[in-house]
Amino acid sequence: MRINPSLVAAACLGIFAASTPAAAETPPDAALAARIARVENGLLPPARIAGAKSEPWTIAARMENQQVPGVSIAVIDHGTIEWARGYGVARAGDPTAVTPDTRFQAASISKPVAAAAALTLVEDHRLTLDTDVNATLKSWKIPASPAVDGQPVTLREILSHTAGFTVHGFAGYAAGAPRPALVQVLAGAPPANSPPIVVDVKPGTLWRYAGGGYCVLQQLMIDVTSEEFPAIMRDRVLGPLAMAASTYEQPLPAALAARAAAGHGADGQRLAGDAHVYPEMAAAGLWTTPSDLARFALALQHAVDGRSGFLSPATVAQMLTPPLAGSDYGLGIGVKGAGAGLQLSHSGANEGFRCSLVTYPRTGRGAVVMTNADNGGALINEILRAIAREYDWPDYRVVEKSAITLAPEALDPLVGRYEREDTTLVFYRRGDRFFLRASGQPWVEVFAKSDHEFFTLDQPDIFAFEKNPSGNVTHVVRRSSPPEIFLRVQ
Repeated sequence: MRINPSLVAAACLGIFAASTPAAAETPPDAALAARIARVENGLLPPARIAGAKSEPWTIAARMENQQVPGVSIAVIDHGTIEWARGYGVARAGDPTAVTPDTRFQAASISKPVAAAAALTLVEDHRLTLDTDVNATLKSWKIPASPAVDGQPVTLREILSHTAGFTVHGFAGYAAGAPRPALVQVLAGAPPANSPPIVVDVKPGTLWRYAGGGYCVLQQLMIDVTSEEFPAIMRDRVLGPLAMAASTYEQPLPAALAARAAAGHGADGQRLAGDAHVYPEMAAAGLWTTPSDLARFALALQHAVDGRSGFLSPATVAQMLTPPLAGSDYGLGIGVKGAGAGLQLSHSGANEGFRCSLVTYPRTGRGAVVMTNADNGGALINEILRAIAREYDWPDYRVVEKSAITLAPEALDPLVGRYEREDTTLVFYRRGDRFFLRASGQPWVEVFAKSDHEFFTLDQPDIFAFEKNPSGNVTHVVRRSSPPEIFLRVQ
């Protein structure tokens, strides 16, 4: 054992009662209870109309509106987990409540935790950050590619998504379906449902998010240790940081599944078999709780503060340094801001699960929010904005937007159905108000920026209606990245 787990655990455990079952019976004091209530009843959209009164939402109302059965939250303040709570149910149609100890799939938040384990191997001189990983890989080698152009792939590039690897993410495997071994995932060989993982851009020249690179990382760590990946993660991160509710085991063992949330689709329906299985463990395989992820965040905070323990301050300084100019991703984690505003973050999206981790290491603040539904992303951001307002974060602030008022007869020519591939946008007028419903999403109000440009309060995109020479509306352009054209069909 490279460190003393009890010492690191003690450094990370300034934990409010609700984050552990033993202390869950102790109610928060009045001041903390009031703070929690303000968060629970203060959910906010990303923007509001300038000068208009904005009524905040409750967690319960937004869960119902967005068909999210369960949510779990842990909030960090003053370098401790100040509170943790669960809301809703672990699986639709079952009364089992979400608690702070309910496990969720962390999806891509698996990556920073796996990156930290790889950095412990660097500190132990078993891996290096800037040499050719093909020299260490044994069970599989990165295929030769003209794109490499003589530039070897390094661990630093893999961790920072600058190695040039393909395959953005993974769909997982439904319960009972054939599952590939890791080498089959790497090769894109049946029964893998993803293409081969190859380098098609010269390493070190482009930031491009690639879950495929983290499959290479997983194989690299297995080859250098001769251990199974869940055991590597248990011994190097989960155990030392007292992340007792966490595991990279895929599928989740039956004994643990009873205390886990089931995933749900955009329609709120429970996934068959409750969750997909991810042999791509380093990229997407972690089962955990918000409190355990908060313990991980606190370990990074302590290293930023100069305290040795899990990882040295020097190693964490490298972790928080994006290797490629212009990117905002360090070694396994998103990095932006500076000074007191330094923010570390990562989000995750597996089939039926959405989650987010945000921490401000120099002010001892942060939060982790996990949901068991494909629709959980918008709700997570609403919760984070409520936490940001209550705890005075520098980010996640509500933006004020200016809108103009159009007469109902100016809206009528825009009403209709617009389609692009498998997505439909329906615009509808009720009185002098204008509404939009995208496929599988609830109705949202749309506001006029001009006589043909409109916006919603829950996303940054602009919807621009375009006419033909006869003056008839033919399509709407969603100005996103990249822009999308929806043709009018009704």
